Amino acid sequence: MNYAQIPSPCYVLDEALLRKNLQLIDSVRKRADVEIILAFKGFAMWSAFPILNEFGFRRATASSLAEARLAVEEMGDFAHTYAPIYTDYDIDEISALSSHLTFNSLSQFERFSERAKSANKAVSLGLRVNPEFSEVETDLYNPCAKGSRLGITPEHLKTLPEGVEGLHFHALCESDSHDLAKVLSAFEQRFGHFLPRLKWLNMGGGHLMTRKNYDVEFLIELLKNFQNKYPNLKLILEPGSAFAWETGVLVSTVEDIVENHGQKTAILDVSFTAHMPDCLEMPYKPKILSALPVSNTTAGADVSSVPTHFPTYRIGGNSCLAGDFMGDWSFEKPLKVGDKIVFNDMIHYTMVKTSMFNGVKHPSIGIWREKTGFELVREFSYEDYRNRLS
Repeated sequence: MNYAQIPSPCYVLDEALLRKNLQLIDSVRKRADVEIILAFKGFAMWSAFPILNEFGFRRATASSLAEARLAVEEMGDFAHTYAPIYTDYDIDEISALSSHLTFNSLSQFERFSERAKSANKAVSLGLRVNPEFSEVETDLYNPCAKGSRLGITPEHLKTLPEGVEGLHFHALCESDSHDLAKVLSAFEQRFGHFLPRLKWLNMGGGHLMTRKNYDVEFLIELLKNFQNKYPNLKLILEPGSAFAWETGVLVSTVEDIVENHGQKTAILDVSFTAHMPDCLEMPYKPKILSALPVSNTTAGADVSSVPTHFPTYRIGGNSCLAGDFMGDWSFEKPLKVGDKIVFNDMIHYTMVKTSMFNGVKHPSIGIWREKTGFELVREFSYEDYRNRLS
């Protein structure tokens, strides 16, 4: 990828890397004989959907009316829909756009199941359950944390309501297949007695099968064994990160360098809070492609070979939020105004969470094509900012 050809700031999806991920996911889908669908909450860049369609991925999971419309209008098929709540405003339309509709609570099911069926007789109704077990350590991303509002716990689900055809659980976050095995065991202990009478089981997201060292073979055997035990069930996985994992970058530019009390900060034309919010929420430190690893960089980095004399900078965003910065990164030579700073792995979850806080320029969106190079897909304007607010 030639970064000199790319405007700043800009998210750039690498077509070749996306295809590599799709090949792996497609292999898992076929070998395990399961349905794997895209989770829009992790990746909803619809200009790339034609590439997914080439591999037969035409289904997606939606968590809102807007995402359900995106599934039908841009991906070309009905949505697998789950949302923490449905309302009188959206239940009819969202049901009409869905092949599967999962309710978060028994009260929501009792309130809306008949209306859902009236709007779409073919929609298959399900319940989200909480297996009360997760290996996710960060509570912000742990659906099974104590007191979670997500899913029905065993104590509240003694019998299945009439009309329920499937169950859904979600307890992973960028997890390995061995984590899934533990969750699946906990789920089966608590809800396994319902499975023989159901048509489908949705295992949610968090299956990061495209990450290096993910145990793909274990995942396939786990799914096949579970399917053999419950041949009546259609198994569904809905990873978000796996589709777009390490498939693209955020290109930015150094616009100023300031120093206070010995702290040098390179201020970019992008914002962590507006354009990379997971970095502050999770928190995690992204990889800058031109930077050297230092002692507080991403977990697992080898810092033993990094000389202490290399110039080191805190990296600051362009919003007025005092905490809109991260650090430290070292570089082989001092940074200067105009230098490109390229953040790796900024396509999944990042793009769907961006905001226009402060009205700072929103990064453009582009695709690096295998044969033709950079293609600008979308630029954002003042009107995009203005029209969101009134």
